[in-house]
Amino acid sequence: MDKPYTPLADLLRPTSLDEYYGQEHILAESQPLRKELEVGQLHSMILWGPPGSGKTTLANIISQNCQAEFIALSAVLSGVKDIRSALDEARKNQQSGKKTVLFVDEVHRFNKAQQDAFLPHIESGLIIFIGATTENPSFELNNALLSRSSVYVLKKLSFNALKKVFKRALIALQQKQQKHLQFNSEAETALLNYADGDARRLLNAIELLANSSDSTNLKVDIALLEQSLANHYRALGNKGDVFYEQISALHKSVRGSNPDASLYWFCRMIDGGCDPHYISRRLIRMASEDIGNADPRALQLCLDAAESYRQLGSPEGELALAQAVIYLASCPKSNAVYMAYKAAMQQVKQQPAYEVPNHLRNAPTKLMKEMGMGKKYRYAHDEPNAYAAGENYFPEEITGTQYYFPVERGMEIKIKQRLEFLKSLDLEKNKNRS
Repeated sequence: MDKPYTPLADLLRPTSLDEYYGQEHILAESQPLRKELEVGQLHSMILWGPPGSGKTTLANIISQNCQAEFIALSAVLSGVKDIRSALDEARKNQQSGKKTVLFVDEVHRFNKAQQDAFLPHIESGLIIFIGATTENPSFELNNALLSRSSVYVLKKLSFNALKKVFKRALIALQQKQQKHLQFNSEAETALLNYADGDARRLLNAIELLANSSDSTNLKVDIALLEQSLANHYRALGNKGDVFYEQISALHKSVRGSNPDASLYWFCRMIDGGCDPHYISRRLIRMASEDIGNADPRALQLCLDAAESYRQLGSPEGELALAQAVIYLASCPKSNAVYMAYKAAMQQVKQQPAYEVPNHLRNAPTKLMKEMGMGKKYRYAHDEPNAYAAGENYFPEEITGTQYYFPVERGMEIKIKQRLEFLKSLDLEKNKNRS
């Protein structure tokens, strides 16, 4: 009779803290949680982290480490009847002198009444409550439950932690299924990037590769990786040539004022696993580099979109980023600010650090005033049009330098008209002086 099938992710699930990779910020030997677990102490907690970061596994290890019975519920599938059954089992454990860890996956999916049902049993010590969530507990969990639990933030697994999982998986495949997978360095790096900090995603991909061929010795290159994971594997993670080609296509589509192409490349990157925070930072850059003062609202809209995503996460927050993408692409374009900044920075780097003219210096002391600092400074608000016509604000050595040349598009049309008007006042003032 064939043995029941066990997924690789379950087969490799760590059973001790030494086998558990990542989360050193809470589980390193110097950390309080690690010290408590090593002496068998338990307390209720919320594990908050992205998918595949090891929340369920850690809860299992905590239970085993402290010799407690482990009861698992899923808030997606469980109801009041399941909660009551779990509490009845915990009472039996208590009568036998055993502690009970009640683990609730996706705890944020329980409503307020369901969350409140655990409170008296946490307080009485009947259960050690461990909830797992991918959502911000501050918004999704009751204050009463939070006040009775410590919140631990789990992070995406680092590249190095994923590499350890990767090596362990290859050994397990060879030992248990006689499958020998050989990755070249490019394919290995691409697969680890594709996993994007998610150990389960990595293991599922490795298993899919192993099952894609009857061969016991499989050499994996980038082409085979793309072919085997065609429906799961879009952009090979968020590093490498494909990633930079796509962000370049997005930027150039925005610059080229094509909202539809811009939206397409945005969706390609999101679908490929790119971190939306990275895209939001690039959009903020585009707002200054390619729109600038032609539409100053673009920068604020991008900042608002970035904050919206930070608050909402995926997928809700992605719509705000899509709004920003379409707005940027639809805006009048100007790189005048970008070019002005580059020109000014180049001059600053290449020329001496000229002194600040005396009339622009502060003079908070009597001595500084006697030295002429601040003398002859003209307060612009006291001048006609709130503008000190003919005044020089540069070091004398570079008087009259111009970096910023507004374009005839969007808001910069008005900015250009305003600056030309002020320049005419300068010419008139200088003409009268001569």
